[in-house]
Amino acid sequence: MIDPGLIDLIMRLRGSGISDNNLLGAMETISRKHFVPSDLWDLAYNEQSLPIGCGQDISSPLTIALLTQSLDLISDHKVLEIGSGSGYHTAILSQMANHVYSIERYNTLVKGAEEKLDFLGIQNYTIIYSDGAHGLAKEAPFDRIISTCAFSNTPENLIVQLAPEGRLVAVINNILTIFTQSSTGLETKVLFPLRLPLIEVGKSKFL
Repeated sequence: MIDPGLIDLIMRLRGSGISDNNLLGAMETISRKHFVPSDLWDLAYNEQSLPIGCGQDISSPLTIALLTQSLDLISDHKVLEIGSGSGYHTAILSQMANHVYSIERYNTLVKGAEEKLDFLGIQNYTIIYSDGAHGLAKEAPFDRIISTCAFSNTPENLIVQLAPEGRLVAVINNILTIFTQSSTGLETKVLFPLRLPLIEVGKSKFL
């Protein structure tokens, strides 16, 4: 039986302009409850960010949906995610792509995300404990790159890791922006205001 709260969430997302059926199906399949502390389960489907440890939050469902819909994912894509966090967004992406590489600067969150993803039987992912600002050159190029944290400047380190016709979705100065590596050069499309925490440089040594 599907959780009524999850059904309500999907309906709210549709009402907010999320129309990608593959994305909605992924968010219906992957319960946000699996990725938040048990004392916050009552809030799991609310439209709000929630603490997950290490001073980090899981983004609101709509924020995750807006970022992911902007990727225009297809099933054979190789994806790089900057900021694994709880693993929730990684799980959503894994339902829509061929393989997801995800970078997280907090080793505590890496271990927690891997435990949750493995429990759900998700196998097409790799989480790396590293500094996401540098991307993952050894696995490049990527068809899609998505960042769950914001940048103050265009992330050139990530753009150079895009495949031909590859797409980077990131928040730059509080504006959701799409960068596409086209045959004529880099194309930039500015979408709408969206707030995410600013990226932190370097990997945590203590958490």
